[in-house]
Amino acid sequence: MRVLGIDLGSYVTGYGVVERSGDGPVHIDSGEIRLNRRLSKLYHELCNIMERYMPECVAIEDIYAAKNIKTAFRLGQLKGVATLAVERFNSSLFAYTPLQIKKAVVGYGLADKQQVRQMVKRLLRLPSLPREHAADALATAICHIHRLIIG
Repeated sequence: MRVLGIDLGSYVTGYGVVERSGDGPVHIDSGEIRLNRRLSKLYHELCNIMERYMPECVAIEDIYAAKNIKTAFRLGQLKGVATLAVERFNSSLFAYTPLQIKKAVVGYGLADKQQVRQMVKRLLRLPSLPREHAADALATAICHIHRLIIG
């Protein structure tokens, strides 16, 4: 099973494509989409990624309480755009809280970003640490794969 993980951000959105295999999760691709305040850029980039890798499902980090109302509104817009891209390809969308993602990847729900990056590198046997938003997206995909395995 192939999973696309998405980490939404106001300025940078991370993505990570991971495949479930018998030896554990396998890294297919990851990166970051730099947003220029245009929602259409995110839509087109996500559609290109989905067309290229054809994931069976998409896992996204659920929006949590933002400190700034403008940030919360922007993240809501981004989530709507991502949802539209997922629906265009008839994929299933799953949302996980940051706590669930960190617990699935690190084993500790309050892990910091550096711990998540280190564990993603280790779990996917990457040669170097992934960029911050890409790591969060990969962690989200890994979280979904773990949920599939343990039910």
